[in-house]
Amino acid sequence: MNSEKKIRSGMKKKKIFGTVMAYAVLIIISIIWLFPFVGLTLQSFRSYDPNVEYGGMVDYLIPKHFSLDNYRFLFSGETNYLIWYRNTLVIAVFVSILQTIVILCVSYALSRMRFKGRKLLMRFWLILGMFPGFLTMICLYFLLKQFGLTQAGAIPGLILVSVASSGMGYYVCKGYFDTIPKALDDAARIDGASRARIFLTMIIPMSKPIIIYTALVAFMAPWCDYIFASYVAFGHDASYNVAVAMTRWVWTNDYQGYFTRFCAGGILVAIPVTILFMALQNYYVEGVTGGAVKG
Repeated sequence: MNSEKKIRSGMKKKKIFGTVMAYAVLIIISIIWLFPFVGLTLQSFRSYDPNVEYGGMVDYLIPKHFSLDNYRFLFSGETNYLIWYRNTLVIAVFVSILQTIVILCVSYALSRMRFKGRKLLMRFWLILGMFPGFLTMICLYFLLKQFGLTQAGAIPGLILVSVASSGMGYYVCKGYFDTIPKALDDAARIDGASRARIFLTMIIPMSKPIIIYTALVAFMAPWCDYIFASYVAFGHDASYNVAVAMTRWVWTNDYQGYFTRFCAGGILVAIPVTILFMALQNYYVEGVTGGAVKG
């Protein structure tokens, strides 16, 4: 009996030690991960004064006097920040809606319909999607330029490019549709329902998690886009999104002065995405796990 108690006591201590170590590692990782965000937030409340000398890292990180001057600057009219923010929001919302519709339709067709060349088409799209998108930037730029969709017309051009190839992102959504029993479709077809009616009245209501996942992923891509957006809108300030415009701020000669404004603008950009993920994270996880099946 004493030996059993000792064994149980030893196992309990090992379990407690393992739990403590796991939490310690997670806390350290969290601190490292959150440090840049905390620094960005604190810097956004710093009022830059060129006459003040900073003595060390702590002085640079933590403002001695908190101020809303940087946020006031963004909304003061001295800069086009509101126009850039509107451009980013318009592109992200339109891309999210249109891309979600395209992906849902393509995924439903590939999941439910059987036609010649279906598997070959899916494999071709899957392989094609492995190539980085920036390889086509030059071709896309000249193509968009022919239709007047660069610089002043950069916003519809960016929306068009993002939506045009969205069908290739079918894989996760198709996997989710594959988990919905096809017997439901067969029963509805016997009752005289068309493919479109089955899709709209039966499949869509049961696919809320994957719809939210698809919409969030589609929203994030243009919201954080810098490379292609800077390429298409090059030289036209009114067509910039926030990422492109604020990057040009830190390229100015007044780096120290604009850096704190850059931080304030970054915080405002992060707020909508943070709220979306916090509100929809359960659906997001369910959509990822539900679509992670072999189709």
